Amino acid sequence: MRKALILFLVLLVVLLSLGIFFKDKYVLPILMYHMVYPQAEARYRPAVRDVTFARQMKFLKTFRYNVIPLEKAMQLIREKKKIPPRTVVLTFDDGYRDNLIYALPILKKYNFPATIFIIVDEVEKNPQKLTWADIKVMQNSGLISFGSHCLGAEPLVNIRSVDEIKRQIFESKKILEEKLGREVKLFSYPEGMFNDKIRQLVIDAGYSGAVTTNPGKHYSSDDVFALKRLRISENAANLFIFAVESSGYYTFMKENKRKKHGKK
Repeated sequence: MRKALILFLVLLVVLLSLGIFFKDKYVLPILMYHMVYPQAEARYRPAVRDVTFARQMKFLKTFRYNVIPLEKAMQLIREKKKIPPRTVVLTFDDGYRDNLIYALPILKKYNFPATIFIIVDEVEKNPQKLTWADIKVMQNSGLISFGSHCLGAEPLVNIRSVDEIKRQIFESKKILEEKLGREVKLFSYPEGMFNDKIRQLVIDAGYSGAVTTNPGKHYSSDDVFALKRLRISENAANLFIFAVESSGYYTFMKENKRKKHGKK
């Protein structure tokens, strides 16, 4: 506990400095997870070990982070309301079954909500992925909401047929709504890749918002159909790294670093 307190005090100094000088650079931290299981393989970067995930959630609870549902965050952004300090959103992509086995019990322990984006065509067909029964169990927990990650995993920007892109966006929403018995409002672009036409189709389909990874400066941080997320990997087993990533200023630091190195 003493180490955690020292970590927090150091972090507090850093964040206060950032808050003073870069107040307009704050971006709501929307954390993106994929797999959570005991032996996270180093070669698969989006995976985190269950013990790492547990420590991260304990960190958020200990230091009184405000963990809110993605839909609520989108509403705050859309209505241009002030987001409370230390607010964080938790999301998971692809719908891995380990989310049920390892992540959900930890989320229940701390009463943290999260959103899982489902690749619809992989449900019941991939043993690593959630079944419809699993999805129902998670939905019934009251903590998990579900969104569409399309029918398949292929990035929409790689698909030439507009009709097929539309089918991926519209049909995945329809199937999820039929299976879950409720409206599906959230969308995640496969591999975070999209363009203006794809964004408009997501709006036309009736979603209330969409998440990506790094859409670039062409899209503002308050565009609810292009919300930036932070990919969390096993590197964030170091709680100082995790604290920085969940601070709200990491996106600014990352983009500034990329600019210095001449990367887009």
